[in-house]
Amino acid sequence: MSVLTTPLTELVGVRHPVVQTGMGWVAGPRLVAGTANAGGLGILASATMTYAELGAAITKTKSLTDKPFGVNIRADATDARRRVDLLVRENIRVASFALAPKKDLIARLKDAGVVVIPSIGAAKHAEKVASWGADAVIVQGGEGGGHTGPVATTLLLPSVLDVVDIPVVAAGGFYDGRGLAAALAYGAAGIAMGTRFLLTQESTVPGSVKQQYLDRGLQDTVVSRKVDGMPHRVLHTDLVDSLERSGTLRGLFAAARNAYRFRAMTGMTWSTLIRDGRATKRASDRTWQQVIMAANTPMLLKAGLVDGNTDAGVLASGQVVGLLDDLPSCRDLIDGIVADAIERIEAIAALGASPQSIHE
Repeated sequence: MSVLTTPLTELVGVRHPVVQTGMGWVAGPRLVAGTANAGGLGILASATMTYAELGAAITKTKSLTDKPFGVNIRADATDARRRVDLLVRENIRVASFALAPKKDLIARLKDAGVVVIPSIGAAKHAEKVASWGADAVIVQGGEGGGHTGPVATTLLLPSVLDVVDIPVVAAGGFYDGRGLAAALAYGAAGIAMGTRFLLTQESTVPGSVKQQYLDRGLQDTVVSRKVDGMPHRVLHTDLVDSLERSGTLRGLFAAARNAYRFRAMTGMTWSTLIRDGRATKRASDRTWQQVIMAANTPMLLKAGLVDGNTDAGVLASGQVVGLLDDLPSCRDLIDGIVADAIERIEAIAALGASPQSIHE
């Protein structure tokens, strides 16, 4: 099939300008390898992994694909530098960050030939990481799932493109060839998708949970601050509605309980958990209440996306869920998106092929 060569494909060495985002509990070796083998850029999520689990996940992913892939790292984690060193040793192609990495981490990665692609939610943040040496950025508009901002992709994307000269990948609301063609028309170098890849055959999310996503409409997500104190787009569920009605004390009690469970699951010591909390507060300007509430996120997402217990968990989702009704393989998904995008780009080009078309 035809391909679309963009600054992203050339930078990373992938066949297609399509990125699978590093979703916690979802973007594991099977999904990342499936994306990579289909010609896209798969990003392994490590925020919910211990250091040892990340090493094992990289090894597993390499056993499933020989194509380039990336790893997402929490820039504010106390062991971020150790994880960066692991990526360098393992010759990982892309380091992805949900929060802006410090200059020294970017320099360490770039010196080793690793491509650095932070995710950002504002033009000023894109300018900052570009000035620090980031190779590209992923820009997520308010339609996107998980932690999100208030500005729609159609406005956020051009605002970022106007201020940086590095490749920009558009995220938030993308799921088909029309979206890829539109993003390229704006000047983006590709698209990144989360919810669309969650609903694929290679995704390890339980089938019953996938069906809950497929049953939803465009109005069935909500941006809640009661999950972890930050704007978080999730599916409407009874639990989320209950959290929205809950008071501050109830939310803090639940967060403290989940912090204890998360510590036990990952083997983290209390001192490490506290250091991570302090680092998060410094890096993101959160209040201590928000830092404590952030402990809700990994356990509530795990309950829904791994254990399939939607009564006790939350389901991060972009608004695009209301337009999805199938579970394709990664290959069928990416091939279909690219073929459709090429067809639409050629159709648009044909509009200007003849002077008389202007008057018809």
